[in-house]
Amino acid sequence: MALEIITSENLQGIKHGFFTRKGGASTGIFSGLNCGAGSSDQKQVIDINRGRVAQALGVAGDKLIGCHQIHSADVVCANDLLDQSSAKADGIVSATEGTAIFILTADCQPILFADPQAGVIGAAHAGWKGALTGVIENTVAAMVAIGAKRENISACIGPCISQKAYEVGADFYENIVKAEPNSKVFFTAGKENHYQFDLPSYGLHKLKAAGIENPQWSGHCTYSNPELFYSYRRSVHQKEADYGRLISAIRL
Repeated sequence: MALEIITSENLQGIKHGFFTRKGGASTGIFSGLNCGAGSSDQKQVIDINRGRVAQALGVAGDKLIGCHQIHSADVVCANDLLDQSSAKADGIVSATEGTAIFILTADCQPILFADPQAGVIGAAHAGWKGALTGVIENTVAAMVAIGAKRENISACIGPCISQKAYEVGADFYENIVKAEPNSKVFFTAGKENHYQFDLPSYGLHKLKAAGIENPQWSGHCTYSNPELFYSYRRSVHQKEADYGRLISAIRL
């Protein structure tokens, strides 16, 4: 089965992709293109899947660079990574031709960034916690630090959980609103003292606040489309033992 890759008009001219689960070698509950080394999937199969991603982007396997994600606001530069497995961060930037950077998600927001004029790219793993604490702003700042111009940076949020599928409790609501009172607009009332949180709209808000003009969301909900996407929340609801991770990557 061929790879099925979602791309963004915002990132035209830059090789990139929000990869779906189509076209992978994994089987069982991981069926498809599981690229998550943190899953219990077989390492050799994950390596095969990542190799297919590297090939699709036109880079060598060792030039597909990520980091150990921890739901933080920390950002690293790909040039500084000697050991990807020990680099703990949720944003990564690069200005090196022939290098692809990636992040992994399974409901959180994958965000790809590019300043084609400066030759600088970025990628961020932005769940609610990372988005709240600044991973989006910090990724933009890290791009600027290696030569990008804020006004020239374009960005797109890839497949993530949508508001209709993202039920949260009162504590979640209070944490977000306490930090940012104006963020009430990203919630609608749910059942029994619960709320529905609009993560991609919150991400778009954060991107605009960081100086990114006209950011996009791909419009795809990971929870609602099991044929195309892995979803942590769906795996919990279905009482599955583990779940796959989607990869989103961009290269110069």
